[in-house]
Amino acid sequence: MPYLFTSESVSEGHPDKVADQISDALLDNFLAFDAESKVACETLVTTGQVVLAGEVRSHTYVDLQQITREVINDIGYTKGAYQFSGDSCGVISLIHEQSQEINQGVDRGDKKLQGAGDQGMMFGYATRETDNYMPLALDIANRILQELAALRRESDAIPYLRPDAKAQVTIEYSDDDQPQRIDTIVISTQHDPFDPDDAAMLARIKKDLLQILIPRVVAGLPERLRGLFDERIKYHINPTGKFVIGGPHGDTGLTGRKIIVDTYGGKGAHGGGAFSGKDPSKVDRSAAYAARHAAKNLVAAGVADEILVQVSYAIGVVEPTSINVTTYGTSRVNLTDGQIGAKVAELFDMRPFAIEERLKLRNPIYLETAAYGHMGKEPRVVTKVFESPYNGRVTKEVELFTWEKLDAVDAVREAFGL
Repeated sequence: MPYLFTSESVSEGHPDKVADQISDALLDNFLAFDAESKVACETLVTTGQVVLAGEVRSHTYVDLQQITREVINDIGYTKGAYQFSGDSCGVISLIHEQSQEINQGVDRGDKKLQGAGDQGMMFGYATRETDNYMPLALDIANRILQELAALRRESDAIPYLRPDAKAQVTIEYSDDDQPQRIDTIVISTQHDPFDPDDAAMLARIKKDLLQILIPRVVAGLPERLRGLFDERIKYHINPTGKFVIGGPHGDTGLTGRKIIVDTYGGKGAHGGGAFSGKDPSKVDRSAAYAARHAAKNLVAAGVADEILVQVSYAIGVVEPTSINVTTYGTSRVNLTDGQIGAKVAELFDMRPFAIEERLKLRNPIYLETAAYGHMGKEPRVVTKVFESPYNGRVTKEVELFTWEKLDAVDAVREAFGL
């Protein structure tokens, strides 16, 4: 019998994502001027206020207030009417130094012996469902919000849009787990006030999103997926009515509250640890990236059509405590999942420092991860410029989303005889 599966995403202007982007912008600035910085930055945003907290160990000093304000303005919170603006909000810093008791388990004389920054389990997932090996419902939800943000910045297209938004996509699957059609799409977008007719306002928003936004989303999809959009889709556009009060004024935002949006939209599994604001010694982040890298290369190499990789750690211990692989019955090799897991442990070095080195994680690459998902993005090289009244100006060429590279496919095929 066919079944339904749903994933959601949120925009860069969603209050939790505002907090994530501030945390990762601070992390990038610390790493830009001191690559060995240890950072765990938490951010809270609410009406007219930003609170920064966390632990940092670094040989540099960054202008926390200026970085925070720049991020908020870049997202689009630039008007007093939003009750939250980069130019006028208060910024309170409660950041202090990292505990030496934690640090002693991580830093070692030989970097190869670097211990895990915490205990816990992390997951990486990949599926053949899309060209970027991501779950389809989440991929479409992200695309909807990315196009909506582009339309907001093209102010002549839909001029009344504000930064806060959410999208949710429900896919109908066949008994053999193949996507058949899109059943439901929910979009809630913040907007300027309309006067005086709320009904006319809502009708215009629905018309614009269905006639301008959705065609742009469909056009950006591979040809084989465009047919999932048909006339039977149920659309819920701003289903509660008007949505003028939004962003941090409408809801308090916190770093790390959108971990399912950040990963696989409810597919696979999640170990519970947030990513944003954490330097790569925190395996919550780095090992999740490494597990995704392994899962994506395994699927691309043809080991299975769907794979979940779990890795776990003990704080201060170099070697992972376990590596587990689940193929959901889609394996294409004559091996058990346990045997596949043993080969994965040989192919992918999951020691914390090895992950940092392999994926080039001690670079300022994290702000770009903090909205529309940490997984599924196109790896690319960019030049980033950082300026500080204390450290001057530094220009860095960095590689983004290294964990998305299919650079281990040949090694996987050789190991599995494919």
